[in-house]
Amino acid sequence: MPTPNDRKYSETHEWFLADGNIVTVGITQFAADELTDVTFVDLPAVGTRVAAGRPFGEIESVKATGELNSAVDGEVIEVNSRLADEPGLVNSSPYTDGWMIRVRADSLEPLAVLMTAAEYDRKTRGD
Repeated sequence: MPTPNDRKYSETHEWFLADGNIVTVGITQFAADELTDVTFVDLPAVGTRVAAGRPFGEIESVKATGELNSAVDGEVIEVNSRLADEPGLVNSSPYTDGWMIRVRADSLEPLAVLMTAAEYDRKTRGD
């Protein structure tokens, strides 16, 4: 699946899609492929505050456990509850059905320093 051009990407392989001050967060196809079969996603409750550069949850697979990091400060306003019963959505549809949280961001400024799709693709290819 091509890396979507409508969002920003972090060094830790999360993507961030802003719609006004609401930011949807997930992991990239590259990260999902590296993890292989995702078995569990631990996400914060609605109302939780997240902080830029800090973990907000964990993702587990048959291969590894890793932290999920936020790029913005804000309040979690929605959690993808489907992932509790269908964590494999992260593998099969990381950019659509496999999203993780939606945050009402205090500011979108931190997204400006993140990678574009082209920059992220170059990084993951090792260019």
